[in-house]
Amino acid sequence: MRSLEIHAPGDLRLVEREEVAPGPGQVRLVVEYGGICGSDLGYWSKGLSGTAVMKRPFVLGHEISGHVAELGEDVTGLAVGQGVTVHPARTHSPLPAELAGRENLHPDLTYFGSAAQDPHTDGAFAQSLTVDADQIVPLPEGLSTRRAVLAEPLGVALHAVARAGQLQGRHVLISGCGPVGLLLVLAARAAGAAHITAVDLADAARERALALGADAASDTTDGMDPAISVAFEASGAPASLDGIFRNIARAAIVVQVGNLPPTPVSVTLGPVVSKELEYRGTYRFVTEIEQAVELLARSEVAEQVISDEFALEDAQAAFESAAGRGSSKVVLKLS
Repeated sequence: MRSLEIHAPGDLRLVEREEVAPGPGQVRLVVEYGGICGSDLGYWSKGLSGTAVMKRPFVLGHEISGHVAELGEDVTGLAVGQGVTVHPARTHSPLPAELAGRENLHPDLTYFGSAAQDPHTDGAFAQSLTVDADQIVPLPEGLSTRRAVLAEPLGVALHAVARAGQLQGRHVLISGCGPVGLLLVLAARAAGAAHITAVDLADAARERALALGADAASDTTDGMDPAISVAFEASGAPASLDGIFRNIARAAIVVQVGNLPPTPVSVTLGPVVSKELEYRGTYRFVTEIEQAVELLARSEVAEQVISDEFALEDAQAAFESAAGRGSSKVVLKLS
């Protein structure tokens, strides 16, 4: 089978690897689609993602969908040919009691396509993948594997919405309309947000946000509607966060979704005190990928988040497209 490895910044290689037969309690998939994430782009462009630095080659990718190809012994409730996605995280020791319910923060956790651990954790950009059966998330009837490739990033968006608290009837701002920002539009609306304002510098990104259900779009947080009481910073740009802090109403909640640089940044923090703002972090997700497939099954508009599709052999062009300003979610057709 073919797998997509990163060897150094800019150095993607298609390599042949042996398929792994499923052992007891495992499932082998034929992987059909893989979505290129910001972390994949980080390894490709700089050799790092956040604080995780690549030290040796590994397989990229954690946003995937496909079909069950083979079941190991003692696997029940799944069938060959069934459409599925995969939860990309594994924990390897008991969860500390103080983190109950927050498995995403487990100190001993691995994630597909990550250099956070050494040895690095191979990802899922491969034509065949063998995983533990409890990582499998079956697709609801009617959900295509193409749309289902959005389940992992939508899980991220749903977890961010949960971190914000009650959104029913509230006015919400989403700053940064890349793929996760766009999926935040869907997640916030599903949580009952009454009005959603999207902010992005790019015309195309704002247009996508409106198509996905945002009520208004702007290229700046200046002049922010004072009714906005919750903001999601989804770009990872310090200037975006600075604009939110300076312009949002008093007593608002700000959720940091985008990965900020792993170095000091310049942000005006005075308003956090004078406005009594609540600034909250959010990291990956816990079980929200299960909610994500249900939401995707009833949200045909979600497929508009996907802007480009490339064959696996055109991976270099796919990454270049994903790094460009005009694209949204770029997916690889793996099988």
